[in-house]
Amino acid sequence: MADHRSLPLTDLSEDEKLFQDTVRSFAEERIRPLVSKMDQEASMPRDLIDACFDLGLMGIEIPEALGGAASTFFMSVLVVEELARVDASVAVLVDVQNTLFNNALLRWGSEAQKAKYFPKLSTKWVGAYALSEAGSGSDAFALACKAADKGDHYELTGQKLWITNANEAELFIVLANADPSKGYKGITAFLVERGTPGFSIGKKEDKLGIRASSTCELIFEDCQISKDNVLGEVGKGYKIAIETLNEGRIGIASQMVGVAQGAYEHALKYAQERKQFGKEISEFQAVQFELANMAMQIEGARLLTYNAARLRDVGSPFIKEAAMAKLFASRVAEYVTSKAIEIFGGNGFTKEYPVEKYYRDQKVGQIYEGTSNMQLMVIAKQILGKMA
Repeated sequence: MADHRSLPLTDLSEDEKLFQDTVRSFAEERIRPLVSKMDQEASMPRDLIDACFDLGLMGIEIPEALGGAASTFFMSVLVVEELARVDASVAVLVDVQNTLFNNALLRWGSEAQKAKYFPKLSTKWVGAYALSEAGSGSDAFALACKAADKGDHYELTGQKLWITNANEAELFIVLANADPSKGYKGITAFLVERGTPGFSIGKKEDKLGIRASSTCELIFEDCQISKDNVLGEVGKGYKIAIETLNEGRIGIASQMVGVAQGAYEHALKYAQERKQFGKEISEFQAVQFELANMAMQIEGARLLTYNAARLRDVGSPFIKEAAMAKLFASRVAEYVTSKAIEIFGGNGFTKEYPVEKYYRDQKVGQIYEGTSNMQLMVIAKQILGKMA
């Protein structure tokens, strides 16, 4: 096992640099012209989603034989960061597909499940991860959604809330309790296809930020799921949920780094264009210091994020590092986007300029895939456990 202290962090391999440049060009040319319209209409054009598939962004770790790029988790992190630099909604679409859905199927799916679904997930099918419920947010194991064993199939009954990608997804990983008498040890993961009788997509949320990313309710009414579509083992869904979210946090951290980077770049450019008192505002020391602080914090968040991703790829422990990256990067995104608005002044408070959207998009980073308080709890348990 490699020593993570010797691993490069911001140093990228030639392949990583090439793919990063490709994704940046794609984001600038294909996504940026659509950002304002997608935000206003709270929707994402299907042809843009198809373009993400065509570029290979939706199956980064899927084996080549099954249609994917056979690349690394770290590459997913680079992709999400570059997309979020331009638009966080597209970034989270790609993030959920790779770090949550594909990752879970890679680790716990049967060979038959992988052969059936990965060719579709790498070329045309969007995936969604359904854990949260009205009474089950941070308390992820307080699931009310039930899965009744009916012999040759399970029958799912209940609701899920705040499910990212739900409007576009063709395949869902759904966590439900197959044996409530066992508590969290009854939780089981199921692969549920769109269009399955008894399964429907409910209300789409009208959100503050990442508006082009769909967030919907899922409704299950005696929905019959074949036992072939159990993901992993019955009663081991809690393990899938915990371990997948640990990795997903790194993806959210990379999204927040990208959001911060995008807002910072706009602020840096504007500070060198806007004139007050006869000179560019970037010549004022107060503005220079703000830009310096922004740049420093972004780099710190990027290093934490890259470190966690590198650790994950080499099989080293990364739970603490993932929580730190997600917590710190979300705080940095809030700070940087707020300061960017201040540098823009009154213009920054209007929708005519881009930075107010970055500010709205960042807030969810402190909420989904574990709130900031949950990250602090994870970090505390890790450091106190090591002391013990």
